[in-house]
Amino acid sequence: MKKFKYTILGLIVASMTLTSCDHYLDINENPNNIHAEAITPTLLFPGAVAQTYRTQATWMNRFGGLMMNSYAGNSYSFGSPFGNEYTLNVDSSFYPQIWDGLYRNVSNFVAIEKFDNSTHKYDNYLAAAKVMKAFYMQTIVDLYGDAPYSEAFMGQANATPKYDNDEEIYRSLILGINDAITIIDNANAAALELGATDIVFQGNMDNWRRLANTVKLRMLVRMSKVTGSMATFRDQQLQTLSGEDFVSSDVLVNPGYSAANDDQQNPFYGYYVRNSSNSQLQNNTLFTASEHVATCLNGNPYNMTDNVYQKFNGIIDGRRGRMFSLITYNGLSVVKGVRQGATPGQPGAPTDLTTVSRFGNGWIFGSGSPSTTAQLTSVGSAKSGVIMSLAEAKFLLAEAAVRYPSIFSNGQGVFEEGIKASFDYLYAATADYTAYKNAIQTKVGLGWTGTNDNKIEAIMTQKWLATAGINPTESFIDYNRTGFPITPMATTSAKPNKPYRLMYPSSEYVANSANVPQISNAQCFTKNQTTPFWNQN
Repeated sequence: MKKFKYTILGLIVASMTLTSCDHYLDINENPNNIHAEAITPTLLFPGAVAQTYRTQATWMNRFGGLMMNSYAGNSYSFGSPFGNEYTLNVDSSFYPQIWDGLYRNVSNFVAIEKFDNSTHKYDNYLAAAKVMKAFYMQTIVDLYGDAPYSEAFMGQANATPKYDNDEEIYRSLILGINDAITIIDNANAAALELGATDIVFQGNMDNWRRLANTVKLRMLVRMSKVTGSMATFRDQQLQTLSGEDFVSSDVLVNPGYSAANDDQQNPFYGYYVRNSSNSQLQNNTLFTASEHVATCLNGNPYNMTDNVYQKFNGIIDGRRGRMFSLITYNGLSVVKGVRQGATPGQPGAPTDLTTVSRFGNGWIFGSGSPSTTAQLTSVGSAKSGVIMSLAEAKFLLAEAAVRYPSIFSNGQGVFEEGIKASFDYLYAATADYTAYKNAIQTKVGLGWTGTNDNKIEAIMTQKWLATAGINPTESFIDYNRTGFPITPMATTSAKPNKPYRLMYPSSEYVANSANVPQISNAQCFTKNQTTPFWNQN
């Protein structure tokens, strides 16, 4: 039977839990009287992973790509696209799919934690569930700050959970990762192997341990500016990572993606490109490259004078044709984008649709180039998703080497490995990587040169390019923490800066009104007590 059955089981679990009065889903009775004890971790885990990744590949990808000015909208066919994103109209209806989607599916990781494991039969499931819970709950804290946690995921036992301090959620998640590592290190002979139910590592627990270390490091590096007891905790936990192993390849997920039907497609492809019937989706017409990313990838060929572009002068990025389609414009083969906020007739809006670049084959197809749209749909639908890229992990280690040199080393080496991993994922030519690496060596803020601050800028710039099309929300969160890479606002922006946090969704104000903090739009754009704790300094 195809592996995709586990995704369908995850959907069944989600639909079952949606019948309860609590949207922090728990495993309860459904109308068909399927008993909760029958939904074992072997059934829960693959569906939980696949469905949580679906939120990452769609709404999180969209949000991060627009916030980081990598994507723009086709204003010729859609009037004034992405009005809320460009004007930064952040309210309770602004990307609720991220909160709701992550909570809905993290609940299934929690259900695995709660499942009777007195015989240690499900130790491996427990360890992997703790890692995935931390991976996605971190995103909730990083985008929203305080959140339901200790009383969440209890179903009808508590439909109105309190909001926990975001510092304590972080601490709990990191300690949970430590527990996962301990479980893996002390492998119990009674534990079931994950095997085919593991749609990420196919049961390789050493790889789960590497991911656990990497997620833990991501959380600790996120806390680089904290002070007091959390700084002490951070420093203690960083020491435990000395000499440890981290992910050594792209962390992929594939429950059996195919073009058999829309539900079985790779969610990125099925959201941005074509459906399983090979019909072009509206999003395929709507999303374009932004003028900003195009200028950076093309090496600033039109001499834009903004300081942000000077470090890119003359540096043609060999990944550009894999990230976005190349078109001929003014006699050059380039990525051509739309200035965020610009409409036809305004500066930054191309004169016709044929001069706009769309998402490229490196993201949607993989190796090679499709010869027909049917081939595109067949291969694109079956392509594995990326939970965490190797490039992201390498740039994380590079930053750790800059900030904590007594624990981590080889900053330049892992930085260059991160760039190489990005080229490799996109199937860009090795010769293009070598040329690019040599060209950026002396470019402050783009290559490994200058002060530590210059190196942090270079790391964040390269992470921005590498996470585009994969998990650009990570780059946005890092941008809020470091200020890099410098990212222009849309021309229609009504705010002086990008939001430091999002507002809680309307589902919270309806279902948990007694506990949800009252956050104003203005508070989202200033650093205050509601800002995620690691960014209040």
